[in-house]
Amino acid sequence: MSLVQVIREESRAQLRARIVAGHPVDPAAIEGWAYRGTALGLPRFVERLSWKTFQKTFWRDPASGRLLGWNVRLEQDGLDAPSRPKTKRGEPVTTWHYEVVAPAGVPAPRGFDRGLIIDYGRGRNPWYDTIRATKDPLVAVEAGDADLLLGVSYLALGGLCIETPTYFVLEREHRVEHVPPGVTSRAHDP
Repeated sequence: MSLVQVIREESRAQLRARIVAGHPVDPAAIEGWAYRGTALGLPRFVERLSWKTFQKTFWRDPASGRLLGWNVRLEQDGLDAPSRPKTKRGEPVTTWHYEVVAPAGVPAPRGFDRGLIIDYGRGRNPWYDTIRATKDPLVAVEAGDADLLLGVSYLALGGLCIETPTYFVLEREHRVEHVPPGVTSRAHDP
């Protein structure tokens, strides 16, 4: 059984332990890459309403130098099927834009400061979208290896951090092939 298959079968407690013991992620190692994601730890009915597989991208904005990204919706063809983005007008459907930042100064649950933080509040998301309160700590499963990453979502509401059961594993897939128009137009300015 591969490490990805092992992680897919782990309990929420085991996944949380992996996040807390995770390894730092070098932003340069993920820059320019799309990762295939698999949602973990969610009840089956929630997965049916949302998605089990998706892509997360990591793209360095040449104008600002910020590491930005977005989720790409995939056709739900199965865990091990090749990624096939959903399209609209010939373009991949993207959603939930974010900026990837260092954990310093970002409110987070204890132990969630090992890697990077995917911050949806800094992305090109409507002001009314609740995703803006979401942050995802992202760690490498093995030291120095950015091919396999693990993340979890939590809500940051004021100074309160609320953990969710939403874990995900990311497998490096291919270079970013599509940058949505206006990806930096509403992004957070430092």
